[in-house]
Amino acid sequence: MALELRPKCEFCDKDLPPNSTEARICTYECTFCADCANNRLLNVCPNCGGGFVPRPIRPAIEWRPGLSVAKQPASEKRHHLRYDLEDTAQHSARIGKIAPELR
Repeated sequence: MALELRPKCEFCDKDLPPNSTEARICTYECTFCADCANNRLLNVCPNCGGGFVPRPIRPAIEWRPGLSVAKQPASEKRHHLRYDLEDTAQHSARIGKIAPELR
């Protein structure tokens, strides 16, 4: 199963096209821009509490049959932050100094 490749940052609403090197995801594919993930969320997913990694780029060219962004397009569904900004800030501050592998 391919990643969903969500189209925008769930915090600031910045567009993150499939080839964006600024997209960050958690283990549940929650998607944020690098600025929000690092500076606003302190590497803490506001939904699950995990950390972020750069989202892989799905190839634009079909190097192997059926495997490209043209054959498996990115999602158009726009996800929104489930928690308000104050709760998100408190959550990030509470666990942001704990390494993701120890959370």
